[in-house]
Amino acid sequence: MTETATSPLTGKALLNKVKELSHLPRRETAKRCGYYSVTKNNLDRVNLTDFYDAVLEARGIALNPEGSKDGRGREATYRVSVHKNGQIVIGSTYTESMGLKSGDEFEIKLGYKHIHLIQVDADKNGSSNGKVSADESDEEE
Repeated sequence: MTETATSPLTGKALLNKVKELSHLPRRETAKRCGYYSVTKNNLDRVNLTDFYDAVLEARGIALNPEGSKDGRGREATYRVSVHKNGQIVIGSTYTESMGLKSGDEFEIKLGYKHIHLIQVDADKNGSSNGKVSADESDEEE
């Protein structure tokens, strides 16, 4: 009746099979590539999500290349907004990556559309140039 794989195809074998079966509907293509399971009622259930993920991976497209280090929190966006009270908060992700510690001091220099933070006593704290720059369109969080 239908030709099915014993285990789901991956990599180049999957891409070749998808190309070969391009005339068939997506569900049938996924099924013939081995992306299905049999239910307790003896019905075939096509796993399209697994199929699509495998096709993307075979094409070299990583859906989650880095992921979170510990699975919690958000990714760094390198953008901040001014809070209602007028404060701009730079998150711990950025301060930790620069090796900043509680109590480190900065001199604030205002420009037309940017803010420069210059670390006070940068040599004492082990920083090479002591500069942190935050442009209005590209501010650090």
